Amino acid sequence: MVFDPLFFLLAIPGLLLGIYAQMKLSSTYNRYVRQGLAAGMSGAEAAREILDRAGMQNMPVNMVHGHLTDHYDPHKKALFLSQENYHGRSIAAVGVAAHEAGHALQHQASYAPLKLRMALVPLTGIATQATFFMFILYMVLGGVGFAMAGVVIYGILAFFQVVTLPVEWDASRRAKQQLLSMGIVQRDEAGAVSKVLSAAGLTYVAAMVSSLMSFLYFLSILRGSDRD
Repeated sequence: MVFDPLFFLLAIPGLLLGIYAQMKLSSTYNRYVRQGLAAGMSGAEAAREILDRAGMQNMPVNMVHGHLTDHYDPHKKALFLSQENYHGRSIAAVGVAAHEAGHALQHQASYAPLKLRMALVPLTGIATQATFFMFILYMVLGGVGFAMAGVVIYGILAFFQVVTLPVEWDASRRAKQQLLSMGIVQRDEAGAVSKVLSAAGLTYVAAMVSSLMSFLYFLSILRGSDRD
């Protein structure tokens, strides 16, 4: 079995950042999910108003089970909000719901990074499924072939995460803009919304760093083999 301390050295930053990002998101969300919104609006109601104002009256806002499972499905052209954010009337619930509505606004505007991300999803899904088997085979058997596979697989994942960052940041920007301009969020509540969305955004940064570190690890193996 191959044991390379370099892997753990490169993996640690991504691992630690990932743990910190999840803790930050959890603590920030839990803080503001208990803080009611002055407008008294639920996440579903806020998302509905944003969509309707943009002329997307026919786009459904559905409820799904799970914690922070909120997402926008560009293929179904529908919003899916977790139960706590669908019914919740907190700053956190409305902020998350508006963020997902922001993705719908991106889709409507043909936002280029979102279109690129959508095109990458099938390939990224295959790469994600391949990571576990490729990593195990490399650790057991070693070899340049598996290292090259690692470069390709983690290169795809890292590129996907790099593309994802502007998509998520822009969705949050659109969300905050809509919430303020429509009067759903008051000026003194805007900072709290920003904190929730920034904490969520940090998880995507952590995912990018993790994928990038794995890519650099396998790339270093290939470069090392070329010098041998």
